[in-house]
Amino acid sequence: MKLKVFLLFAITILLSAVSTDKLFAQQTEEQLGAQYYNDRQLDKALATFEILFSRNPSQFNYMYYVNTLFELKEFDKAEKIIKKQQKSNPDDPRYKVDMGYLNIMQGDIAKGRKMYENCLKDLQPDKMQVYNLTNAFANRRETDYMIRTYLRGRELLKDPSAFAFELAYTYESLGSTELMINEYMTMLSTNPQQMSMVQNRLQAWLSDDVDNSKNDTYRNILLKKSQQNPDEILYNEMLLWHSIQQKDFPFALVQAKALDRRYGETGQRVFDLASLCVSNEDFDAAIDGYKYIIKKNASKDLVMRSRIELINTEFMQYKSSFSQDKNKLLLMKLEYTQLLDELGKNTFSIPLILNLAHLQAFYLGETDEATELLLQAIAIPNVPLPDQASCKLELADIYLFSGEQWEATLLYSQVEKSFKNEPLGHEAKFRNARLSFYIGEFDWARGQLDILKAATSKLIANDALELSLLISDNIEEDSITTPLSMYAKADLLEFRNLDNDALAVLDSVITLYPMHSIVDNALFKKAEISLKNGKYDLAATYYSEIIEKYPTDLLADDAMFNLAGLYENHLNDKTKAMQLYEKILTQYPGSLYVVDARKHFRALRNDPVN
Repeated sequence: MKLKVFLLFAITILLSAVSTDKLFAQQTEEQLGAQYYNDRQLDKALATFEILFSRNPSQFNYMYYVNTLFELKEFDKAEKIIKKQQKSNPDDPRYKVDMGYLNIMQGDIAKGRKMYENCLKDLQPDKMQVYNLTNAFANRRETDYMIRTYLRGRELLKDPSAFAFELAYTYESLGSTELMINEYMTMLSTNPQQMSMVQNRLQAWLSDDVDNSKNDTYRNILLKKSQQNPDEILYNEMLLWHSIQQKDFPFALVQAKALDRRYGETGQRVFDLASLCVSNEDFDAAIDGYKYIIKKNASKDLVMRSRIELINTEFMQYKSSFSQDKNKLLLMKLEYTQLLDELGKNTFSIPLILNLAHLQAFYLGETDEATELLLQAIAIPNVPLPDQASCKLELADIYLFSGEQWEATLLYSQVEKSFKNEPLGHEAKFRNARLSFYIGEFDWARGQLDILKAATSKLIANDALELSLLISDNIEEDSITTPLSMYAKADLLEFRNLDNDALAVLDSVITLYPMHSIVDNALFKKAEISLKNGKYDLAATYYSEIIEKYPTDLLADDAMFNLAGLYENHLNDKTKAMQLYEKILTQYPGSLYVVDARKHFRALRNDPVN
């Protein structure tokens, strides 16, 4: 009995192996035949698929066999094969299409087209039949009949959104943008859960847009539809999504407000968008958003958060403007203080406390007041640990600003230890590494920065990479670090607002080491200090020197973008700004500034915006 079982098992294994070998051999022959066909060795392809089709009349073998016969103009043989398949599959429309194509190949176009029309006429309300027929037309490059088949299938199935994705893709391949967008909107009107899929597809399409014509067309079509159908909010949703992709935040805010009003929302959508505006440094749009929420007054919590974010954003805008308006600073301090008195010192007001302390210490020189304020915040009962850590980081920065490096590193280390594998811990590690850089401990700093290159926060990882490269690129083979040490000292002096001292050190670096790789960094730092002090012409001179002398170095595109911004916003030379933005697009196509440069260039060129 055991022997019988064993023999049966052995025979099964043997038959399975034989079957697998046959299947592999068949697949190999099919691949070889397809290669013959693709290489235009049609006689060999015909010989291969004639045998394969006789053994296995699969759709794959049939298609290559018939197509080879068409190529060799062996129409009689092709007709026999097609009719044989039709007889075996009377309800499959693919073979009717091939018969029509055969007539067209033989010169009887009218008869062939009539057969195509009959295929459409005989189409049944069956999705698989629709797909088979469109595939058949696709194989014969009959795109118009593909579209008609999808539309006929939609009609038969009485489903206005059926085959919308397939139609959209087909229209995209034809360059019929409006029809493509219509189909996507049709799909979303009945299947809103497909929003992410549609947006991903559109994003892929829009990303291949050198002259921005696709993005313009998309926006114009959606705007037109929105105006013609004011009750259809889908168009506002898709306009909002697109404007965010384009970083057109003022327009995005218009759409967000419209949706907020239409849905009767509390303003959360607008608040989230305003926060995104802040992260992209579009402060005017953010301020507009926060003011909208405050005026709307729909949610007490959201209004209070908006009041906090509004004043914080105004402070950020002030910092980015390189203004030297002491009265403006004192007014902001008063606004901060009044709002803090209203809210009280609690977890909710931590963001307010952080910015007020920063304003006091770094802009008004009131380090003692800022320190006391942060110590009070850290001592708030039941304050969440992340909020407490944020206060410690700001306090450490103030200690460093005041020259108390030991106190600063202690606090950085505390936060790093408490949040070891979290963004706050990574931020603390970076600031500690930066402090080590300032005081010339380059090897230790670089070791910490190299760890941070893999940080989950992209911003921290980029900052770590930038500082690590600065160290690596400027330590000479013989380990002489004097130029880098001088630069680091100047960087710390600038951090402490001792700008004249920093400039003096940077001048020494450039004078003593004119051929050293640190010189472009020194020029860039001088430009930053000049900007901070409102000396725009001087900053422009330093940026221009970097572009002229170091066009292939890492800072070249940064210098060019900053210089373009100077001409646009401070030096009143729009033409020069346009030229520089255009140069970024042509000379530095891989730059991180390409999207923003194109946006500024088009705005300066007065491209029409609908």
